[in-house]
Amino acid sequence: MSHKADPSDDEMAEVIEEYLGEYASVSSIVSEALPFEIIATFGGVAAGIILSGMIEEIELIPGLIVIAPAVLGLRGNISCTLGSRLGSAIHLGLITKLDRNPELLNNISGSLLLSFMMSVFLGIVGHYITIALGLESAGVIILTTIAVIAGVLSGLVLALVAALLAVGMFKFGFDPDNIVTPAIATIGDIVSMFMLFVAAKVVLLL
Repeated sequence: MSHKADPSDDEMAEVIEEYLGEYASVSSIVSEALPFEIIATFGGVAAGIILSGMIEEIELIPGLIVIAPAVLGLRGNISCTLGSRLGSAIHLGLITKLDRNPELLNNISGSLLLSFMMSVFLGIVGHYITIALGLESAGVIILTTIAVIAGVLSGLVLALVAALLAVGMFKFGFDPDNIVTPAIATIGDIVSMFMLFVAAKVVLLL
């Protein structure tokens, strides 16, 4: 007994093939990602400008300069991973809008928990590495406090930005995978450095 192919299956296969062809094309990837990569370059410069304005804090808090690059790297790693996971969830249809979606809430909650845990770890490791290198440290409590304040506050901001970007870009017909990661990397550098500056100011006022 022979089976005839369902015409709807053929149509669906053509739609999928056309979508994947456009999704994976070099022109699509470059045209969507390039503008954000250029902006990311300026974002790195902006973060450097903020760092240059922290000379006083760096002098008053020994060890701050040691944890500063690590805070940026940590924030970028966690937030970019969040952006990628949200993009995948959107493509799978698990997230369609910003609401109390378990997938969305779980991703954001996990990102914030990681931010807190790794910030504590960073502060402790930063202190002992500074001591091991024969440099002066402001102390494990101070460096950990700064790392946690900067890490958690920037994590909150970037989690919101990642969710807005991922859902918004998809609704406007862009692929979140091409846009969210470089955008978060750019915004993350600026936000993290600013929050590091705020955290240092708070510690100095205590």
